[in-house]
Parts: sequence; C-alpha cells; structure tokens
Amino acid sequence: MKKNKKIILASLSLRRIELLKKWGLVFDVVPSKIEEKCDLKRPSYVVKYLSYKKAELVKKNNPNYIVIGSDTVVFLNGKILGKPKNKQQSISMVKELNGSTHRVYTGVSILSSKLNLVFYDVAIVKMKKLADDELQKLFGKNMDKAGSYAVQDKNDSFVKKIYGDYFTVVGLPYIKLREKLKLFNITIR
Repeated sequence: MKKNKKIILASLSLRRIELLKKWGLVFDVVPSKIEEKCDLKRPSYVVKYLSYKKAELVKKNNPNYIVIGSDTVVFLNGKILGKPKNKQQSISMVKELNGSTHRVYTGVSILSSKLNLVFYDVAIVKMKKLADDELQKLFGKNMDKAGSYAVQDKNDSFVKKIYGDYFTVVGLPYIKLREKLKLFNITIR
C-alpha cells in the first residue's frame, strides 16, 4: 500500500480492525454513529445500505480520506438477524440458529472523492446441534455480533461448516475487498 493514502475504517468492530491490520492496511478508526436500522427486506440491500450510511457519515467530516464502512447480518428462515438488543433476544437467536443452515451477508462501502463502491458477499453457515448446557454458554455472550455468535471465537463450537469466504462471516469479505481496493490503488496481503 502507498503510504500517502489516508484511509478510515468507519467502525469500532475489533474483529474488522484486527483483520485490516493483519492484511497490512494502515488506517485510522472513526466510528459511525448511525442507528443500524433499515426498513428494507432483502439482506443484500440491508447490508449495502447500512455500510454506505456508516461510511457516508464519516466521509462528510473527512472528505480527503478513503472511508470503508461495513455491516453484517444473518439470514434464517426469511428473517434478518442483526445484533441482539438484549440478553433475551440473544437467547432466542442462539436457540433458533442451533442446528440450522443459514446465510451471512456482509456489505462493504468504500468511498473516496473520485470513486464510491458498494458491494456485498454472502456465505452459507451450517451450525452444529448443541445440547442445552452447551447452548447456555452462548446466551448473551456475543451481544455485539449479528446472530449473537462469533465464528472466530476459539471457545465456541457452534459452527460446523462454512461455504464461501470465512471472512464474510467474520465481518469483512477478504476476496472481494482485496479486489475492490485495487480500484483505489490499495493492496492488502
């Protein structure tokens, strides 16, 4: 990556920060303070819309930067699952996901003064069927994650198989992000 590029990640997500650092990107972090609310029904539209709104708000105050925004949702049985609002919602999500096969959508927006890109990726996740005592360990544990679970958490044995880009499930689709960043003359490893 060229050292003179000014890049902002419009997120306080520790997993997204860790991923971008691991991939060799030099960037600042400016969290977007939008309410993660959307009336759209299709998960691909929701993640693109919210990722754009996050990036757009940060871009307004940082016009000389390239801003990256991202959003992730879980889609199961025609229902979009975002971050749980409370422990009861976390319990409900974890129980519903137990033994399921569902989709995880992550939208990304990259905004600059010359180019704006908005895209998404989807991965299919197959969950293990856990016994009640194992499930209870997950209740309220991942309140800041869509679907109330964390595929990257080594102590969780909830995920059985992922079809697609693992990093889409974590919160940033590596393969598509690497390809799109090249359009901004940015390379990640």
